[in-house]
Amino acid sequence: MSVQCEIAIKEAAGAPMSVFERWLTLWVGLCILVGIGLGQWFPAPFQLLGRLEIAQVNLPVGLLIWVMIIPMLMKVDFGALHQVRSHWKGIGVTLFVNWAVKPFSMALLAWLFIRGLFAPWLPAEQLDSYVAGLILLAAAPCTAMVFVWSRLTGGDPYFTLSQVALNDSIMVFAFAPIVGLLLGLSSIVVPWETLLTSVVLYILIPVIIAQVWRSRLLQKGQDRFDATLETLGHASILALLATLVLLFAFQGKAILEQPLIILLLAVPILIQVFFNSALAYWLNRKVGEKHSVACPSALIGASNFFELAVAAAISLFGFESGAALATVVGVLIEVPVMLLVVRVVNRTKGWYEEGRAVAAHV
Repeated sequence: MSVQCEIAIKEAAGAPMSVFERWLTLWVGLCILVGIGLGQWFPAPFQLLGRLEIAQVNLPVGLLIWVMIIPMLMKVDFGALHQVRSHWKGIGVTLFVNWAVKPFSMALLAWLFIRGLFAPWLPAEQLDSYVAGLILLAAAPCTAMVFVWSRLTGGDPYFTLSQVALNDSIMVFAFAPIVGLLLGLSSIVVPWETLLTSVVLYILIPVIIAQVWRSRLLQKGQDRFDATLETLGHASILALLATLVLLFAFQGKAILEQPLIILLLAVPILIQVFFNSALAYWLNRKVGEKHSVACPSALIGASNFFELAVAAAISLFGFESGAALATVVGVLIEVPVMLLVVRVVNRTKGWYEEGRAVAAHV
């Protein structure tokens, strides 16, 4: 095993949940209040920021998204891909749920709730945009926070690292086709060139920058890498909060007029979190994988790479779109919901092991 892979596994095994991560819902809630207030009191500066675009890419947000995403991608060691052979059944479950189930189940839930059950309580002109935002959220599996969820469930760090590296590799190629397909099936027209530009700007280029930077820092020693990542982590947090304030400055009027929007958008997100995590957890039990593999396998499918979803939604539909708001709702409920899933898989370990023993003897 490479030295870099060993370092990354230690990071994955010991990554604690920071104060910011633990209270993410609170910070998002504060950003909602601050953003709405600033947007109502000082609309002109935010309108100016919204017009700073090149080829439909908002420059301030593009910069903020890079500051958010690159530190997270620096934690991923693509050299760990060879580890997928050690738990190929768990990897198979992860890939099936993340790429064959999750985006399509979210699209179905979005059609059912947004275009159906909740349509009378939502702005008619934004229904398609809400559906698009939910699809974007589901099409990107979690990258960074899954390390935290895995640690809280005693997950296998080798497996966690390898599945994140594999999912990120697949995301470079699969994100645009899946999003394009589901938006097309939803009768939502999105220029392919804009979608591909988003993939290049917010996946491909950040991955390359992060991996080159990671490699050079590790050549200078683990201490240098840790110090740089800690500094970048603080910058990433500030960039996320600034992006949320910008978004809610533009979304303030819609939210004030219909405050139930956030609650209604949360319903399909919550259902898909519980459905996908339960499906992955059960499938791993059926194929006889260890509990320490089943937990991170279930959690990566339940969580989302919401930074990418927010960036893509803004690029494709704009600050004031329902798509941007829908992706931010995913950020709002991420931590409390995932902590609940963590608690469930920890408490059901006995049930899991009983079923796994049965599967192993079949």
